[in-house]
Amino acid sequence: MKIVGDSDHFHQPYDNDDDYVSRTEFKKESEEAQALGMRLIALSKSQLDKVGLDEFLYDAVLKTKSIKPKTEAYRRHLQYIGKLMRGFDHEPIITALDNVLNKNNNETAQVQIIEKLRARLLENPNEEVEALLADNPAFERQKLRQLIRQANKELTKSPDAESKSHKELFKYLRAGLAD
Repeated sequence: MKIVGDSDHFHQPYDNDDDYVSRTEFKKESEEAQALGMRLIALSKSQLDKVGLDEFLYDAVLKTKSIKPKTEAYRRHLQYIGKLMRGFDHEPIITALDNVLNKNNNETAQVQIIEKLRARLLENPNEEVEALLADNPAFERQKLRQLIRQANKELTKSPDAESKSHKELFKYLRAGLAD
């Protein structure tokens, strides 16, 4: 016979369960998973390929792109992605996502650096060519000077438009700096 004041009476069934997750904790984890899913949805297909998602999650994220936003179906699908996300460890996905997004920022920064270098080469070709060749022996002096001459010639004809030679010079600089 148990006494009403017995300490076993006040124990809940989950007191000794280490795997117990409170409802608040569960909701918080679900919202975090859904937020991560939203970040994945914002990526392009090529960026998603680089993240390396599970097949089911990958398909679900791509399916979202075909559903109209701000509809009930879209909301339900986001919840479904959140449900799928709960089965995965988020850290590797977050790391891969950050790497993909940072890579794009690095590419943008590299394009800006090359554009500034091209502008300096066109403004002051003699000094800038020598400085560039001193830092990067991969470039050919003759080809570089030829591209600069052609780009400057086309700039005098139409200063607003980006010419074919402008683009060729950019490509040459990009390829040389990538090596």
